[in-house]
Amino acid sequence: DRDTDKKRIEELLEENMVLEIAQKQSMNESAHLGWELEQLSKSTDLADSEKSFVFELNECASSRILKLEKDNQSLQNTIQELRDASLTSRESSLKFVELEKENQQLSKKIEKLQNQIEKEKQSNQDLETLSEELIKEKEQLQVDMEALKADKDRQVQTSQMYSKSI
Repeated sequence: DRDTDKKRIEELLEENMVLEIAQKQSMNESAHLGWELEQLSKSTDLADSEKSFVFELNECASSRILKLEKDNQSLQNTIQELRDASLTSRESSLKFVELEKENQQLSKKIEKLQNQIEKEKQSNQDLETLSEELIKEKEQLQVDMEALKADKDRQVQTSQMYSKSI
């Protein structure tokens, strides 16, 4: 039973390491997305609204990641306590069942977070595309305004010349 318990502890440690790696990857992706959003928001006239969106997005992702890290640390502490306390096999089995459930919950949370990050990436791409379109439209409107102003100036000059000739 102890060998089985030791093997199970090792498996759980490996699972926790995999979860930690996934969390770190999620954090890196979130940080990169935040950076991309900040860069995007600096280059458009919609900077204020996008900055608040980016800030909220980063805050939300960061808080979720921190919570997952805290849960993972709690699981690691529990595993260490199990090793140190040398619980009976029945108690160990019950504790392992609890740990497995917690690990499953963490895995689901990480999967949800990764799905949300993917959605946020798509949303960021959509925002970037919209921003580019708005910038192009603004530039076209400026060109149109300059053309209209030049046309108006010509009309005024023609009207003045006509007035002088009469």
